[in-house]
Amino acid sequence: MRFATDTGGTFTDLVIERDGRLHLFKSPTVPSNPVEGVLGAFAVASEAFGMSREELLSQGRQFIHGTTHAINAIVTGRVAKTALLVSEGHPDILLLREGGREKPFDHTVRYQRAFIPRTRTFEVPGRLTAQGSELRPFDEEAVVRIAQQLRDDNVEAVAVSLLWSIIEPGHELKVEEILREHLPDVPVTLSHRLNPSLREYRRTIATAIDASLKPLMDRYIGGLEMAMKDAGFSGQVLVLTSQGTMVDADEIRRAPILALNSGPSMAPIAGHFVSATEATEHDAIVFDTGGTTFDVSLVRGGRVPFTHESWLGRPYQSDLTGFPSVDVKSVGAGGGSIAWVDDGGVLHVGPQSAGSVPGPVCYDAGGTEPTVSDASLVLGYIDPDYFLGGSIRLNMEAASAAISEKIAKPLGLSTEAAALAVLEVWTENMVQAITDITVNQGIDPTTACIIGGGGAAGLNAVRIAARMGCPTLLIPEVGAGLSAAGAVVSDVGRGYRRLFVTNSEEFDADGVRDTLAELKAQAEAFAEKVGASEAAIEIDYFAEARYAHQVWEIDVAISPDDLSKPDATDNLRAAFHDAHERIFAFRDEDSMVEVIAWRAQVRCEVAKTKELRIAGEAGATGADRSRKAYFANVGLTEVPIHTFEKLMPEVVKTGPAIVESRFTSIVIPPGVTFRRSSSGNLVVEPGAAAASISIAS
Repeated sequence: MRFATDTGGTFTDLVIERDGRLHLFKSPTVPSNPVEGVLGAFAVASEAFGMSREELLSQGRQFIHGTTHAINAIVTGRVAKTALLVSEGHPDILLLREGGREKPFDHTVRYQRAFIPRTRTFEVPGRLTAQGSELRPFDEEAVVRIAQQLRDDNVEAVAVSLLWSIIEPGHELKVEEILREHLPDVPVTLSHRLNPSLREYRRTIATAIDASLKPLMDRYIGGLEMAMKDAGFSGQVLVLTSQGTMVDADEIRRAPILALNSGPSMAPIAGHFVSATEATEHDAIVFDTGGTTFDVSLVRGGRVPFTHESWLGRPYQSDLTGFPSVDVKSVGAGGGSIAWVDDGGVLHVGPQSAGSVPGPVCYDAGGTEPTVSDASLVLGYIDPDYFLGGSIRLNMEAASAAISEKIAKPLGLSTEAAALAVLEVWTENMVQAITDITVNQGIDPTTACIIGGGGAAGLNAVRIAARMGCPTLLIPEVGAGLSAAGAVVSDVGRGYRRLFVTNSEEFDADGVRDTLAELKAQAEAFAEKVGASEAAIEIDYFAEARYAHQVWEIDVAISPDDLSKPDATDNLRAAFHDAHERIFAFRDEDSMVEVIAWRAQVRCEVAKTKELRIAGEAGATGADRSRKAYFANVGLTEVPIHTFEKLMPEVVKTGPAIVESRFTSIVIPPGVTFRRSSSGNLVVEPGAAAASISIAS
């Protein structure tokens, strides 16, 4: 038995793999103590299995944990008191940073403060050249004095990022040796070891983030392991990473930056799994709508794209993570997003969220601001007596009153029209996020399928698909826990990177071969450490390349065998031209191709599950019941309510309808056809929904 959890801002999802089938459970997240929310989900599961929580946990061999603890600590400023050591003369790396302004002439938005302030930035005498030779000698006594000051200042972590350490790490290693001697209990991160990037800022910010998270994540992971052990679990603890894989908990202690986007990176993994068996389109757009955020990602030609452009806050005006990760765009748009009308009479939805505490008004737990969930309840899209399988009873009257008072009256609309307006604005926020990520990756949404996951996805998934012009919408059977399900089928894995500059005109075949061999050795050492069999190991290789004089690189999938042949240069150029054309819609056959760095991504298969199927029995055909629901251009009408698990495979039905499970409601507008596939997923053709996408007044 294997367990996977994804801790969101509102609910904690738990997926249990048992006998090749999945069991999904949800429990409210406890923001003050996320581990308590995880154990709460196990309590719900143990009750469903008819056994004690201790008995259930004792049967598990693996526990896979996705967490937002690291990113939340950065956003809220709860990271460790961290010092930064840089080369003499370069104290402003984190102050100058990269970026710009989203709106060039809007100077009302201020830049964030440097991630580590100048008061805790120290200059290390000594300098290396770009070739790795020593230009000025390393000053050991100066570093000893710095260490003594750090001790006096009660610094909790240290980041070290010296110039050209990626070529020759000697000076950084000497700094580490001195710090170990004088500050033995203070964690240290070295830039050349963590993120061997050519760009000084990206290498430095990644190092600073990693160091600042080490004390916090060490306590968190230690507390998680102890809590699970005390509760009865004795198996292996794995943590999801931002690179779409999972690693042993000790690896997160050594490099906590890996867990920065821990949970969201799993949705495209699950989406890839679903699209490979269900979709006919070459590309897939994957979105995961939770209670707090909306995460959108891609599966492109069978691959999940990576990015080096993950921002910690406002794009261009905050800090980058500086670390490669699965390309996921997140916006504050979830089921708990708060709807509000500004002084100018304009309706907004989010980014503020009611979260799990106090939650939407309909939860009856102290919430006073109307949310998307409240609007959906008013529209009849959610059954107040069947939310989370009936474990939470929703207050329709309170939700209706909040929508009426704070949305309908200021806008001069009926309560139902106001609730529909909330969903339309919510949908537009999501459509913009999808447009941004698809255009950036060169994807035409009208030729891609779209996969919706998350507990709140079904409320507007058809609207989103129709607005984007996607021909097919897939709602996986396990969609309400998409990220946790992705964790169950994900691999144990790690990414490795090496700087080696060459180009297609002066291609250094020996240097490339040695670099790829070094990456392969690291990947194989990781696989050996986790005990993977040779048949279960897969290593993907990438070149970070660009045309001559371009500023940024793109990832190009490569084969080491192709680059060891006499026509290696032609193979590299062809792979780059194809990748560049897919993203930017043009290629320059006459231009030189320059490679800056090389990357290996090792994956060790551990999952036994071959299908993302929820355990349960199919029932009779037909609608189970009906209720009134409100649709644009139709108004309030009686619609059939279908139970997801009871839909007979390959039987085509037409909306209006609502498809319900214990964890989600999928709204099917009038005229839209849908069916449940033989793989158990809901397949929707959203074209007819386009005509109904308007706000009824």
